[in-house]
Amino acid sequence: MSITNFRSADAVSDKATAGAQTVTPKVTFQTLQEKKQAGRPITALTAYDYATARLVDEAGVDLTLVGDSLAMVVMGYDSTLPVTMEEMLHHTRAVRRAVKHAIMVADMPFGSYHVSASEGVANAARFVKEAGAEAVKVEGGAARCELVQRLTEAEIPVVCHLGLTPQAIHRMGGYKVQGKTLAAAEELARDARMLEAAGASMIVLEGMPREVASIITSQLHIPTIGIGAGPDCDGQILVFHDLVNLSFSRPAKFVRQYGDAAALFRNAIEGYVHDVEERSFPDDAESYHVSREVTDALKAPEAGESLRASSKAHLVRKA
Repeated sequence: MSITNFRSADAVSDKATAGAQTVTPKVTFQTLQEKKQAGRPITALTAYDYATARLVDEAGVDLTLVGDSLAMVVMGYDSTLPVTMEEMLHHTRAVRRAVKHAIMVADMPFGSYHVSASEGVANAARFVKEAGAEAVKVEGGAARCELVQRLTEAEIPVVCHLGLTPQAIHRMGGYKVQGKTLAAAEELARDARMLEAAGASMIVLEGMPREVASIITSQLHIPTIGIGAGPDCDGQILVFHDLVNLSFSRPAKFVRQYGDAAALFRNAIEGYVHDVEERSFPDDAESYHVSREVTDALKAPEAGESLRASSKAHLVRKA
């Protein structure tokens, strides 16, 4: 039985009322398209579990991404490459249970769409059908056009990802800014236009010069979401754990930390350990009680004999 079941009905009701989410219209890709046209910035964050996804959604964020970055910030890997389809589906389901307002996108992990477009469509369909994603995200340039077209034909919205693409870390030789030369910048812009023509609903621009991201954004009819690509994109995204200092690594140049959850959690845990060791937790107010009559009866010699006999009988039955 969950310990939460011991809470009183009134306490549960009060807490639910206090934390009730303000009813707001559901975000769709049409919503985001309208924001681009009106020049209103789009907000996006990653989330990997029910609790953080609920906080993100209740804050009014437009787009929640179940990013394959969970491989690093949740699972402790050195890159995004090891995370599997099943692991991504697992986390996507958890986030889906929390998200009511934002549009929810799931990252397709490395290897889930690289072999063939047909396999990519099949795996993308699992995110939508089994995990409740409203769109999938894939990395790569013009080489992904066939996949994007096939997904669009299958009624699966696609978010593309250009620039610094973490799944291509070995080809890029590390996490390096992309598009710094004229030829590289022109290739990124050309890829973006081709992906839009293939049916992409949105493009994430990561790790590229501000000027390049600005030009790409101005050339596209679909929204762009920047991460380390300057302020001229149609929206911005950060990894949740970077935002609140839970990634246990030196933040990238483009990360702005808005809180220190690591310090908050560490202080809370250290306080808990101290109180348990000092026997100040739990105290009497945090304990359940029986009546004095029952207490006296339990302390009586005959009650002690009865309890010992019951315990002995239980051990015999178990054996």
